[in-house]
Amino acid sequence: MSEHFVAATNLYKTIKGQTIVQDISFHMERGSIVGLCGGNGAGKSTVLRMVAGILQPTSGEIMVNGLQWKHDRKRFAGQIGYMPDDYQFPQGMTAREILLFWAGLRKVSEQRVNEVLALVGLEDKKNKSVSAFSKGMRQRVLFAQSMLAEPQLLIMDEPTNGLDPYWMKEFVQLVKGLRRGGQSVIFSTHQLDIAEELADEVIFLNEGRNCGEGSVTEYRQLFGDYPLHRAYQQMMELDASQEKEAEQ
Repeated sequence: MSEHFVAATNLYKTIKGQTIVQDISFHMERGSIVGLCGGNGAGKSTVLRMVAGILQPTSGEIMVNGLQWKHDRKRFAGQIGYMPDDYQFPQGMTAREILLFWAGLRKVSEQRVNEVLALVGLEDKKNKSVSAFSKGMRQRVLFAQSMLAEPQLLIMDEPTNGLDPYWMKEFVQLVKGLRRGGQSVIFSTHQLDIAEELADEVIFLNEGRNCGEGSVTEYRQLFGDYPLHRAYQQMMELDASQEKEAEQ
């Protein structure tokens, strides 16, 4: 059994002959926050979907709280709340109806639905059709459903996309509150300021590879002010240099 709450070991994912993720390993402790950073196509969403059990690795192993998806799917899934990058909501359904549907699947009470609606600031809009919501409001519905069952691990793909400045701050405070309650969070983001404020550990991905990993404090010791921006810039410059050398 893994000593870590989440342990991903030597993950590879190949889709239609293309390697999307190659030899990714990392671990998380209970009550920690990990941020995955990198550009478009870096492999962040693929890694998160594998941790969530939505995609299975071509090779490698993932354990969550000592469980493996292939050996105990139901208990594995019960550990996790997943927030996708985007979701096509059913036309005409209200925020409350959508959350009640998910609550039924997760065996969660109506009271809990009301609680998470209040947490994401949608209590006064719960009976409005989600199809009329802005991108940021739809993100808040997805965030609410990921918290419904109070999972041990929340997995969130670009959770702050579309959020206005007020709700970005609220999101940060909500996630910090989850950590104080003992829940673990892994999320992807293009917004390095959010990763710097929230994450205990930050992993940089590029073209499916792990190009850097460490705590924000460690990055700050290396790069000073704006450490994640500078780390990302250096990583991209190094990759470009190595690619140029390979072509010569």
